[in-house]
Amino acid sequence: MTSIVAGTAIEALSANILDTRFEDFDRITVKNAKNRIIDVIGCAIGGANAPGNQALVDLVKEWGGKKEATILVHGGRAPAHNVAMVNAIMCRSFDFEVMSVLVEGRQYAAHHAATMVMTALALGEAKGISGQELITAMIAGDDITARIIAASDIDLGLGWDGTGTYTAFGAAAIAGRLLGLNKREMRNAFGIVLNNVASTVQGIWDGATTFKYGQGSAAMNGIMAAQLAKKGWKGPDDALLSRYGFYALYTHGCKNPAILTENLGKKYYAESVFKPYPCCRATHSTIDAALALAKGHDIKTDDITEATISVPARLLDSFVAKPFQVREYPHCDAIFSLRYTCATALLRKCVQQEYFTPEAINDSKVNKLISKIRLAALKETAPRAIEVRVKMSDGREFSGSAATGKGDPLDSPLSDAEIITKYLSQVEFSKTVSRVNAEKLLESLERLEKIDNLAKIVALAVKKSI
Repeated sequence: MTSIVAGTAIEALSANILDTRFEDFDRITVKNAKNRIIDVIGCAIGGANAPGNQALVDLVKEWGGKKEATILVHGGRAPAHNVAMVNAIMCRSFDFEVMSVLVEGRQYAAHHAATMVMTALALGEAKGISGQELITAMIAGDDITARIIAASDIDLGLGWDGTGTYTAFGAAAIAGRLLGLNKREMRNAFGIVLNNVASTVQGIWDGATTFKYGQGSAAMNGIMAAQLAKKGWKGPDDALLSRYGFYALYTHGCKNPAILTENLGKKYYAESVFKPYPCCRATHSTIDAALALAKGHDIKTDDITEATISVPARLLDSFVAKPFQVREYPHCDAIFSLRYTCATALLRKCVQQEYFTPEAINDSKVNKLISKIRLAALKETAPRAIEVRVKMSDGREFSGSAATGKGDPLDSPLSDAEIITKYLSQVEFSKTVSRVNAEKLLESLERLEKIDNLAKIVALAVKKSI
């Protein structure tokens, strides 16, 4: 299965997370890292009051404990591992944060930025680190996570949700660096966190609040693993390539082990798909196609008799293609639905966070339109593009199509200005952190490498500071 001697790759990764220095990065790598941080913190502000989050915040406050780090937006201080958990979960609430790693020109599905940023921010605040060290730890942790993903080509068909599996290793790496572990302890931290790897996509199928839990549990488990290693706990020697390591238990095996160490310390991989819409990335091409149709033709959705979304056949067996129904947690039902997002785009001619509130999801107009939508497989001879086609009551037909979806780093990336606009739009939607403080926070994040202590900027992301 692998040409790498067991232990060699994990030792190299353990060394790299500790040996990496800010000076190792080029300007673009640093800029992209700061964009990810801006994007993720914006998503935490925008998702702070999403259904279920207040209950989690209340629970963390009830637990109490050492006041190490700040719960974003809501305020209050708690142990770093609990704060990292709740902050990461707030980020994931609209499935809006940057995702998908780009490794040597190929994209791999990934969803770890919220965990990486919030692990580094919470533990970094507790340790009083600088902005430069935050960037360094996060880039190195992102890189390890990206390499683990790319080496196996993660298969979501197995049912594991990557947000709670591979992501935990990146969180452990960041925590290990910030806690000052040595290389032996870092390897132990990876072995310890292997025992906490878990998360299932069944929550998405069932429309459950837990769809976002793995994003936070990975942060919490990563910090705790590093703390245990610091206290002398020993973990399995090779968390990745051993007989019962990560690849053996959670994937089809390590298909490309060279990626784990190739150009390690020279190239730093990270997530690069900045999302324009607050919902699952698998719905974005459909949204683009529906918006192209809606904006290109003056149609009334009441006059639509039938709408068809044509997608690659493999997508028909995914959770975004399941019949739309409003259940106990409608927020999850909507953000992971091709039908709901398509109907929203056709009806409202835009797809924004306000359309994923319980009131918007239960709107009779959008649900009437959803009842007219069916899914079909693209013909094998068709170009690789999503098509939305509508039939009108007067016999006319209109269509719109899109390929990769806006936000793709190779075809249609979001610009720096668009990432900032996205950040500010979430501040406006959330109505928690003041616009003045949000702009001060943005200014600080844009020059993050100059900030000498993270505590100076965290307070700007708390509503009590209005």
